[in-house]
Amino acid sequence: MERLRDLGLRIGDLEVGPRDAITDVGGVSVGQVTVRRDEPDPPAGRGVARTGVTVIVPGPLDTLVSRPLAAGTAVLNGAGELTGSIQIGEWGCIETPVYLTSTMAVGRVYDGAVAAAVAADPSVGTENFVIPIVGECDDGWLNDARTVQVEAADVQGALDAAGDDVAEGAVGAGTGMICFGWKGGIGTASRRVGDAHVGVLALTNFGSHDQLRVDGVPVGRLLEPPPAGRDEPGGSCIVVVATDAPLGTHQLTRLARRAGLGLGRAGSIGHHGSGEIFVALSTAEGDAVPDRDLNRFFGAVVDATEESVLNSLWAADDVEGRAGRVIRALPHEPVLELLRAAGRV
Repeated sequence: MERLRDLGLRIGDLEVGPRDAITDVGGVSVGQVTVRRDEPDPPAGRGVARTGVTVIVPGPLDTLVSRPLAAGTAVLNGAGELTGSIQIGEWGCIETPVYLTSTMAVGRVYDGAVAAAVAADPSVGTENFVIPIVGECDDGWLNDARTVQVEAADVQGALDAAGDDVAEGAVGAGTGMICFGWKGGIGTASRRVGDAHVGVLALTNFGSHDQLRVDGVPVGRLLEPPPAGRDEPGGSCIVVVATDAPLGTHQLTRLARRAGLGLGRAGSIGHHGSGEIFVALSTAEGDAVPDRDLNRFFGAVVDATEESVLNSLWAADDVEGRAGRVIRALPHEPVLELLRAAGRV
């Protein structure tokens, strides 16, 4: 599928990485498992599943505990969860990949993440102990969340599938997500800052249709509204920022905070019931970039976050979920007409 960038849209002035994805950052890979099933409601079956797991792997699992990576977190609105964020705030590092899933499946994914850490490193559970990083958004409008549809084994499946290519839209943890009233999900983008890269992956599940903006164009107010869907605009967005520039914990916390500006550009106001939670990490070692040189990194995060949100919308297809509910994909041609009229493409 063509991305908006392929059609001429340019968010910001910075050069993009070769894949325009978080996997442009050295050492980072992404894996996903999509869980779709249509069964009778319990007890006869497990109901309708539109969910999954997405994992951002910043390095080899067998060395993450012995050589943790610098990290920082930030929160725009806190109606959500990112396990391990307290430890990141205290120690300034992560020791596991970052896992994304459905709200009600956090415990199941946490269990799978522990099992994966134990399998990769024999010191885990004996000499060392890990608190996995698991972020969530609520996909319960399309997904039958009363039954936890994700299995712990799906975590290992996502890890086994990790690679450079990142599928976007209604895949992995994004399978049941809704963004600006349209089908959202997984989106990614990257920017170059000198010889380094800044990459973003967003799990998008927030906003109301009238707020959507594409490169400053208020397309949400100009498009025909989507068919009636979820009434509550709050739903959450988890943003993972990665860089292969050597940045310290405090600097990464500042980078994570800028993801909120990227969401704001796309139209987010941080609704009361929405959890906009961000984590940033560095895969590099060495002397930290001077603070006076951070502005380009800040700009890269803002641009890549905005583009990641738009990519999650552009790549998604219509999805029918539980109780016959349908969320439509963002209509491409009407959006392109508005962007052409505004001189954006």
